[in-house]
Amino acid sequence: MTVLTGKVAIVTGASSGIGRAAALLFARQGARLVLAARRAAELEVLASEIASAGGEAVPLAGDVRDDGYARALVETAVGRFGGLDVAVNNAGMTGTLAEVAALPPDAWRETIDANLTSAFLCARHQVPALEARGGGSLIFTSSFVGYTVGLPGMAAYAAAKAGVVGLTKVLAAELGAKGIRVNAILPGGTDTPMGREVIDTPETRRFVEGLHALKRLAEPEEIARSILHLASDASSFMTGTAMLVDGGVSVTRS
Repeated sequence: MTVLTGKVAIVTGASSGIGRAAALLFARQGARLVLAARRAAELEVLASEIASAGGEAVPLAGDVRDDGYARALVETAVGRFGGLDVAVNNAGMTGTLAEVAALPPDAWRETIDANLTSAFLCARHQVPALEARGGGSLIFTSSFVGYTVGLPGMAAYAAAKAGVVGLTKVLAAELGAKGIRVNAILPGGTDTPMGREVIDTPETRRFVEGLHALKRLAEPEEIARSILHLASDASSFMTGTAMLVDGGVSVTRS
């Protein structure tokens, strides 16, 4: 038996990168999926790919900064598949890169909303559905940026992702007695379209790779496997955790 057989999962940010890799892995492990992202065409391709491999996935395009969309994702999971067992709140954006004094307030708010407010909006609708199921796993994608490392020009992103860790800890304390585990995954540098917005030259890539103890970037599938661990019963006594999957970037000084 695969580890998510009979489970229903929402994955946000599923159109590319870590979210796409997680959705494909979850489907192979038996989950039925609601796929969320802004780009409808990419979600349709992913859903077709999952269906061709014998899985089940419903694409629903929208913006996770919209409370109505966050509610619709849960309603789709319940309406199509009967409930919700796992939610992977992975959607986000790097946002404008600038030193604090040069960062426009609108750019700050956009990045905070995309990474942190969206996590709150999704969770507020997911929690009752998980509770109705008798428990489940709620997972957020945070980052080593803002947790163990401060990178110049990334104040809004770092603040948002650090906020996701705080949200994770509070939700874990609130929901543990209800059988809902809440954890955050903190990837290191990962070879994704969003990551390439920052790692945009060969020189930058070599520099960022060198920050990691493993001296390379992660593949999205490597991060997805760690998300699967948090979604499955293999992590049944884990909650409130900020789990670094960062290739050693947080401990490396050479």
